[in-house]
Amino acid sequence: MILSGSYAQEQENGRPLGHTNQNKFRQMKDLLATPNESRTASGAPGYAYTQQKVDYIMDIRLDEVNNQIFGEEKITYHNNSKDHLEYLWVQLDQNMRAKNSKTPDINTEIFNAAFNGPQSFTSSNLKDRFDGGFNIEYVKNDDGSNLSHTINQTMMRINLPKPLAPDAEFKFQIKWWYNINDINVDGGRSGLETFPDGNNNYTIAQFYPRLCVYDNVEGWQNMQFWGRSEFALEFGDFEVKITVPADHILEATGDLQNPKDVLTKEQQKRFNEAKKSFQDPVFIVTQEEAEQAEKGRTTKTKTWHFKANQVRDFAFASSRKYIWDAMAVNINGREVMAISLYPKEGNPLWEEHSTRVVANTLEEYSKLTFDYPYSKAVSVHSERQGMEYPMICFNHGRPNPDGTYDERTKRGMIGVITHEVGHNFFPMIVNSDERQWTWMDEGLNSFVETLAELDYDPNFFTGNLPKDIVPYMGGDQSYISPIMSHGDYVHQFGPNAYTKPAAGLYMLRQTIMGPELFDYAFRTYSQRWMFKHPTPADFFRTMEDASAMDLDWFWRGWFYTTDYTDIGVKEVKQYYLTDKPTEKAMKLAELYNMNLDAFKDKLVYYAEAENGIVPSDAKKVEDFAFLKAYLESLSDQERSKLLKAPKHFYQVTYEKPGGLVMPIIVELTYEDGTKERKMYPAQIWRYNENEVTKVYKTNKAITSIVIDPDLETADVDTSNNSWPKKIEESEFDKFKDKVRG
Repeated sequence: MILSGSYAQEQENGRPLGHTNQNKFRQMKDLLATPNESRTASGAPGYAYTQQKVDYIMDIRLDEVNNQIFGEEKITYHNNSKDHLEYLWVQLDQNMRAKNSKTPDINTEIFNAAFNGPQSFTSSNLKDRFDGGFNIEYVKNDDGSNLSHTINQTMMRINLPKPLAPDAEFKFQIKWWYNINDINVDGGRSGLETFPDGNNNYTIAQFYPRLCVYDNVEGWQNMQFWGRSEFALEFGDFEVKITVPADHILEATGDLQNPKDVLTKEQQKRFNEAKKSFQDPVFIVTQEEAEQAEKGRTTKTKTWHFKANQVRDFAFASSRKYIWDAMAVNINGREVMAISLYPKEGNPLWEEHSTRVVANTLEEYSKLTFDYPYSKAVSVHSERQGMEYPMICFNHGRPNPDGTYDERTKRGMIGVITHEVGHNFFPMIVNSDERQWTWMDEGLNSFVETLAELDYDPNFFTGNLPKDIVPYMGGDQSYISPIMSHGDYVHQFGPNAYTKPAAGLYMLRQTIMGPELFDYAFRTYSQRWMFKHPTPADFFRTMEDASAMDLDWFWRGWFYTTDYTDIGVKEVKQYYLTDKPTEKAMKLAELYNMNLDAFKDKLVYYAEAENGIVPSDAKKVEDFAFLKAYLESLSDQERSKLLKAPKHFYQVTYEKPGGLVMPIIVELTYEDGTKERKMYPAQIWRYNENEVTKVYKTNKAITSIVIDPDLETADVDTSNNSWPKKIEESEFDKFKDKVRG
């Protein structure tokens, strides 16, 4: 979809009477929901804002022999809304990999035996699919009686015996199991990775039936999970016991309740040392110890017990291959642990960077949003993953088998850890609807990630700057969607949901608003919506409310359209003013057939057209009018100072072939080599979206004019950004040089 303005002009006496267009500066009342008592016009939660709470008590068992996971959960649903609920909706995300899943059926296919090889001729019917869906053994009431329920693909409706009243709670139980997918074979956001030595690395998430969000904007957020757009979840308290092989090291969301039962005395001692180390990570399990552990197997088990309050999800990782290191991070006087788990295959890269990157991410995000409220953040290495959960995330970035790695691998690993740890802030705490508005977690997170990465390494290539989005925005419009699109229905998911919103926010901070105004407004949004469910309107409104800046033009253009930035120099005219008709002026007047008699007591000028064409009679009248109006505007006192008037006047016409309105950033270079920078707000286009003019008065000749010299506005065509253009000198240019002597 392209939304762009167009002019319908009428002429009278050579002047446009007016035009009709889409008005890029009109307010967004046609796009944003009407404010109400739950969501205010300022972008803050209203006095009637409510949200549900869901508590889980779970017993989980990991079967390493059969690669299966078993679970029993007790769920307490708190209805904090003002509504009577007839049913509850539960997410069954693993059903995306069930044998009867519809997910494979929505993808188009083409037959290419040469490309696909012999497997093109093998059967791909339902019997051959990996069966990874939930096996629901029972759904029961709290008293053990059967509870009516209906499964629709990745959603399960709990049919309540009677409507759940406001401020009431409902308790029920689910028992289930499923086959764990191999992420390198079957794909997936969680699962296992099998190493050549036969050991597995389990990174487990979306592993339990989870309640959907019910709010006062969407009602039930029960869109099906097709594999791309992520998860909308309620906050609650978790108590989880996870039974795994006794020689495994395990980390999870929450605080470990029984360290003496699962850790050796030496491991406990080392972890306590890590709590005091704020500069370098401390090894709780060394590489030598991990390598020794991976050689054995045990039939014994250990149960790890975790509790987590006010979190929206739960995930864990388990393997006997893990090296384990940790260090403390000072978050405004409070100790938070930065932790990494990784097999030896991740070294030396992971021990050099992972935990330090976790610490840097927590520090930088806390500065820009709010103090990180949880006790830890864990980075777990997995070959092909990049996925986030409260307090824990799974990240790729693996060196070559000999331990060597290139800069790209290192940069990718630092980037993914920063990004996934950063998701603790968006959306694990500022809990937007990922299923519907991907950009609200991925885009906002990618923006803050960019600032954190540049803090870790000022030369870091982030890929999220305005110049990085140019190829996408200037590409084939048939494959571009507005940011405000559901993630399942866009062609280029990455640029749409990650890069473009991140680049836009970077532009907003660095160029349009400035860091001081932006940072205050961004912190205000983050703190207003901690542990709540914001919508796009809440973000847009808060950024304006806390900064006193009208940004509707920016949201409308950057987020709701696929328009692009293209601003150029259309024309430069030079005006020279003198105190009397000099011989040089007389010669030029003769050349231009100008009558100077009427201006002998005033300043006299001559104009030079950039393209070397002598102005027409009509143009001369317009040019004289320009000078006459300037002179007549002066008082007698000002007229007496004309000898001190600038020697050079430049009338520059800027054009905007692109659909987006943006600030015009101009760099002027003078004949002595000095430079001057000027930025005109986007509102300069408010009366004319095609072209605008500015006049520069100076005693030094301008030798060049460059628009957006630092590539701040994602301009898709820089060939028109400079004056003079790099073209062969014209005959008129040669004449000017001769006249100037």
